[in-house]
Amino acid sequence: MLIYPAIDLYAGQAVRLVKGDYAQLTVYSPDPVSVARDFAASGATHMHMVDLEGARDGGTPNFATIAAVKAETGLFCEVGGGVRDMATIERYVGAGIDRVILGTAATRDGFAEEAAAEFGEHIAVGVDIRDGFVAVKGWLEKTELEAFDFCRRMQDAGIKTLICTDISRDGMMAGTNVELYKKLSGQLELNVIASGGVSSLDDVKRLKSLGLHGAIIGKAYYTGAIDLREAIAAAH
Repeated sequence: MLIYPAIDLYAGQAVRLVKGDYAQLTVYSPDPVSVARDFAASGATHMHMVDLEGARDGGTPNFATIAAVKAETGLFCEVGGGVRDMATIERYVGAGIDRVILGTAATRDGFAEEAAAEFGEHIAVGVDIRDGFVAVKGWLEKTELEAFDFCRRMQDAGIKTLICTDISRDGMMAGTNVELYKKLSGQLELNVIASGGVSSLDDVKRLKSLGLHGAIIGKAYYTGAIDLREAIAAAH
């Protein structure tokens, strides 16, 4: 299983939210490139970035920072937040970003299929779940799309990688939703990456036992609850 340490970006800074609440924002570093270098020094080969302003409003206000992280570290970078059209995907891929995550846009009829056909494995879909349904626009809106039905639709659309976040666990340091990921991995033929609530080495080991493709570590890294080097070793 791969470990994806995460950088959430707001105004060019590395931050974290609690349950996706923009009013509960903590700045952890004004220098995301330095944070990513620390990831690499700890043995990380992959990382996850989210443009929080893009997720909320659309667009790519943190593009320059994201491109700098990729250029300076050479890590495998997946990026989400504000990816609402093909031009944005092309811009990120052109900057060397390895995987672009569709969130809100994936709920539009035909867009995931078009992106997968054009960009192949450069595309992933982020499924953010609130109370069993898909949430969009930086988690601010809950749709009427049942989460598992939507995941199966993405599989049928040609998507290969699914990043699933249980919003209720995100930033809470309360452990990950093992049952959710067990159900996802059992029902889908996708590379599933767990996100939200990964807050201990035990969480990492539980997710690894499910055969997941990856796990994202966010707040637990910044608070010191998880040592990244130890997490990578446990995941291997």
